[in-house]
Amino acid sequence: MSPLFREYTPLAVAATGLIALVVVVVGLILRPADDEGLLRGSSDRTPGAVPAAGPAAEPNDGTAVMALHDAPRALPELRFKDGSGELASLADFRGKLVLLNVWATWCGPCREEMPTLDRLQATLGGPDFEVVALSIDRAGIGAVDAFYADIGVENLARYIDESGRVAQQLSALGLPTTLLLDREGREIARHVGPAEWDKPEMVTFLRRHLAQPSGALRPSDSMKRTTAPKIRAFASLQSSPMLPLAVDEGIPL
Repeated sequence: MSPLFREYTPLAVAATGLIALVVVVVGLILRPADDEGLLRGSSDRTPGAVPAAGPAAEPNDGTAVMALHDAPRALPELRFKDGSGELASLADFRGKLVLLNVWATWCGPCREEMPTLDRLQATLGGPDFEVVALSIDRAGIGAVDAFYADIGVENLARYIDESGRVAQQLSALGLPTTLLLDREGREIARHVGPAEWDKPEMVTFLRRHLAQPSGALRPSDSMKRTTAPKIRAFASLQSSPMLPLAVDEGIPL
């Protein structure tokens, strides 16, 4: 190696390092503000996703928090048991707007959302509205009692279908699955996965339906129907928004 090469090599290395440092600093300065959440490891972004509008840009009248069907859908006659072991069916709730939640004690996402259903029942429950939380635990009503006591449920009645037939009849492929039923017992909306059911937007949405004689908004009354965005799942559960029924309990579908 020539003396001249040895003399200028350290200078060349230093210059290259300085240029790399300048590029990094300039990149950080010019970085879009929207990337901050991604750099912090936020779960609100997925690669290639279009950034969501801020809260101020979201509708706040409750009309787009749950996707409505184009028309009410008739349901089969669903039979289950109440907390006393007596037979019950959806016909027992005719005349009410019903939020039917199919769940199980072994379902992690169900555990996360159950307190919000309990609070929703406390807010709207009465002669015109009821949250019907229907467990499909094969272990029986005792498992539901222990679950309610463990997480502090105070306002929800106990219902159970140990056979798992209701989940099959509703074509519920995962848990939790939640249906909104009008006063005639017809399905007018469905949500798959956990949600914050006591959010102000949800309460407003339900109150709009309660104001209708049938409990179902006409298509022209709804800003968005089947294209409406679903209720947001908990951020901590975005990677697994529902639990397939085949897991743990092995209920055939």
